[in-house]
Amino acid sequence: MNGRGLDRDGTITREGALDRVPAAFVPVVDAARAHITRTFGGTRLHSAYLYGSVPRGTATPGVSDLDVQLALHDEPTGADRADADAIEAAVDHEFPQIDGVGILLSSTRTLLSGIELHDGGFFIACLCTPLLGPDLAEQLPRYRPTALLARETNGDLARVLPRWRAKADEAATDADRRALSRLVGRRIVRTGFTLIMPRWGGWTSNLDQSAELFGRYYPERAGQMAVAASTGRAPSPDPAVLGMLIEDLGPWLAAEYTAVHGEKAPRV
Repeated sequence: MNGRGLDRDGTITREGALDRVPAAFVPVVDAARAHITRTFGGTRLHSAYLYGSVPRGTATPGVSDLDVQLALHDEPTGADRADADAIEAAVDHEFPQIDGVGILLSSTRTLLSGIELHDGGFFIACLCTPLLGPDLAEQLPRYRPTALLARETNGDLARVLPRWRAKADEAATDADRRALSRLVGRRIVRTGFTLIMPRWGGWTSNLDQSAELFGRYYPERAGQMAVAASTGRAPSPDPAVLGMLIEDLGPWLAAEYTAVHGEKAPRV
C-alpha cells in the first residue's frame, strides 16, 4: 500500500484487519462475535464485519465505539433490528473501553446489487474487515478513487440535512446533542474528503487527515472542517457547533458536492 491508501495497481486497499485490533478491544470483539453467532447464526446470518477505528488499530479506550455490519441472507426485519439493538446494549454495558456499539443490517442482495455497487459494495470491499462467514468482497470489484465513487458514497448530503435539523430540534439533553454531533461531524468530514478525493487521488478514513486534505483545496472552509473532525472524535453538546455544521458548512458542502460530482442515485 502506498501513502495514499492505494495498491500498486492504483486500486483502494482494504483498510483494517483483525490482527490490528488494539489489545484493549480484543475482548470486545470476541464478545460481539459470540453474541452475533448466538443470535444470528444458523439461517439468518451470511457474514459479519467490523469497520471503523477498532479494526484500523486506531481506537482509543473510553472514546471509540464499535462498528459492525451484518449481511443477512434475507432483508432485515423488525425482529432482526430488535436483536441487533439487544447486542449493542449488552456489549456496550459490559465493556467500559467502548463508548457505544452500532450494528448495521443489510441483506446480501442489497449489498451486491447494481445500485449499491459503488456505495454498499465499496463499503464492504474496502472499509469492512471480515469477522464471521464468507467474505462478500470476493464477489465485488476493485475500486479506484473516482468521481463515480465520490458521487455514490456521499452525494446525498442535501437529502440528509433536513433529518439532522429535525433531530437537532428534538435533542433535549447534552447526551442527545453529543450523539448527533458525532454523527454529523463524521459524515461531514467524510463528505468533504470524498469531494476532493479524485483530485487528491487516494483514500483515507482518518478524520484529521481527511479534514487537512480538504483544507488544501478549500482553505476558506478549512477551519470549519477541522471543527467537524474534532467533533467527530470528541462529540460536543454545544448547540452552536451543531448549528454551524448543519446550517452553514453542511448546506455549502452539499451544494458544492452536487456541482462537482452530481447527486447520488436515488434509492427506492
